[in-house]
Amino acid sequence: MILGQPGVVQLLRTLAEGYGPWLLDPGFPIGILDVRDGEPFPLNADVSLETFPVPHTTESVALAVVAPEGRLVYTGDTGPSGELARWATGCDLLLAECSLPEAMAMDIHLTPERAGELARDAQAKRLVLTHFYPPVETTDPAALAGTRFSGSIAAARDGDRFTIGGK
Repeated sequence: MILGQPGVVQLLRTLAEGYGPWLLDPGFPIGILDVRDGEPFPLNADVSLETFPVPHTTESVALAVVAPEGRLVYTGDTGPSGELARWATGCDLLLAECSLPEAMAMDIHLTPERAGELARDAQAKRLVLTHFYPPVETTDPAALAGTRFSGSIAAARDGDRFTIGGK
C-alpha cells in the first residue's frame, strides 16, 4: 500500500510512463491512495493514519498513527508550528526531527530546543528525537530538548524500539 498526499496517484502514473508499467503492477497486489489532511485513513479495524501539513515544503506532512494503545505523532521535516502543537496535543509519543543546532536554526527544521518546545506545547507524554544532521550528532540533543520539555526524552538510535500504551 502506498499512501501519499493528494496527487500521489497521478505522480506514480506519470512516473510509470518513464519507468514502465511495472511501477503500477509490480507482480503483487498494490494499492495507491491519496490521503487528505484532517481525514483519518483506516489501516485496519483499530488503527488509523492521520496527516497534518507542516512548514517545510508544500507537500510536507506530519503523521499520526492512532490505535487503542495510544497516539504516535511523527513530525517529519518541519519548522516550528503552533498549529502542529495543537494537532499533536496529548500524544503518547512525539517523534520529532531535530536537524540543526540552535545556532543554525531555520524556519523549515527543528532544533533540539525547538523540538522540546513543540513537545511542551503539545503536552506530549514522551519525546523521541530523530533526523540529526552532523552538527547535532556531536551534541546531547536530549539534554538540549530537556531545557524546554520536562517529560521523558530520548535521542533515537538505529534499532531503537519504543512502545506506546501498556505498562
